[in-house]
Amino acid sequence: MIELHQFPPAFGLPNASPFCLKLETYLRMVDLPYRNRYNGNVKRAPKGKLPYIEDDGKSLADSGMIVDYLKSAYGDPLDRDLSTASRARGHAIRRLLEESLYWPLLYSRWVDEAGWALTRPAFFDALPLPLRKIVPRIVRAALREELLGQGMGRHTPDEIYRLGCADIDALAGLLGEQAYFLGDAPTSVDASAYAFFANILWTPLDSPLALCARQHPNLPAYCERMRARYWADD
Repeated sequence: MIELHQFPPAFGLPNASPFCLKLETYLRMVDLPYRNRYNGNVKRAPKGKLPYIEDDGKSLADSGMIVDYLKSAYGDPLDRDLSTASRARGHAIRRLLEESLYWPLLYSRWVDEAGWALTRPAFFDALPLPLRKIVPRIVRAALREELLGQGMGRHTPDEIYRLGCADIDALAGLLGEQAYFLGDAPTSVDASAYAFFANILWTPLDSPLALCARQHPNLPAYCERMRARYWADD
């Protein structure tokens, strides 16, 4: 059985990491049996990040590469009939989520003081003292550096949220009146989209990103549709 190593649930979600939630959602979408291994110690992960899986004696990291592996090893029921144009559209949507919108979401939780006030206890309160006081500062500082290195952290808060809302507006336009991002049937890109929008809409943090997403009725409706289909038992 596939063992899925990921952060413990937080913020009332199965996972507060969009990449962990993406991968678990994908496993449910393709009906692959798996066992959760909750552990926030990224030092044990093959690439120093979560999630990763262990399957058939192999350890594999990076949610996108894991999905590619699962498709190769177990078949591709979600995407196998997609046209070249649909595959390209899905790739572009995934990149918009994971390589662009990700950074304003990261900022909203780990740098913005309102978000940090909720993120710190959700992620670190289970740690024993003195780690509970030391580790949050170290992790927050490291993520600040990541944001600076990527470039998003060099903008003002208003500019960061404006960029994030532009991504959300574009994604809402791409979804339109469709049930799923590539049409009437769910595909693998919906694992990413659901993971990101659930993490924006369904957390205690009422961030500018959440306010922007709620202005598009199709996005909350989409999340509810995905939850009813794949997470009804949770």
